[in-house]
Amino acid sequence: MDPQQNPQEFILDAFVDPTSVRDVVGGILHTIFFHRFFPCLAPETREVLGLSLPYVNDAELDTMIAKRTGELHREVVLNNNSSSHNNSGGGGGGGGRGTISVQFLEKKRRKTWYMRPSGDEEVCWERWTVKVTVAEPKTETERAKVRNAMETTLRGTVLKIVDIVNQSKDHIPPITTTDANPFPYQIVVNQKEDSSGWATRMGIY
Repeated sequence: MDPQQNPQEFILDAFVDPTSVRDVVGGILHTIFFHRFFPCLAPETREVLGLSLPYVNDAELDTMIAKRTGELHREVVLNNNSSSHNNSGGGGGGGGRGTISVQFLEKKRRKTWYMRPSGDEEVCWERWTVKVTVAEPKTETERAKVRNAMETTLRGTVLKIVDIVNQSKDHIPPITTTDANPFPYQIVVNQKEDSSGWATRMGIY
């Protein structure tokens, strides 16, 4: 990667319960790709928590998003609960935290100082990181509060994406290829963070 290349980085939040990880995070990722996926596609939407979110109807992308959100679910829900059961003798998991990142890349000629064919390299020009907090409500009152927080956070995140893409355009590289999608992408799931004290930090309970 070109050491002088500094990608634009944007941080987003997602607040979910265990059953909504895939839908909510997938909806956020599809919203990002709707503004950064350049093949000609007919606009579509999907309902997530009562919001109509953009949906990119591309089989390869949809498969990748489903795979990565599934990995995230295992990381922050299933693995977290398994560890909690092992450590507490059967107590509840209490939620988890993790991140999922989307990186958009540009193909460039590799620069070298020696006389050999350098080939191409993929340089990141934009990165979106979604910080995911998973809540596990135990009562009806808690479930109502979590649901409200999920909807509020998702709405705010979607509006933030729209604001960013409308204001941050100058860093988008010029399209120099005839490929259907000129900018390769990666979706990466990071290891979960320490989940202690999440409810207090989010101000839910």
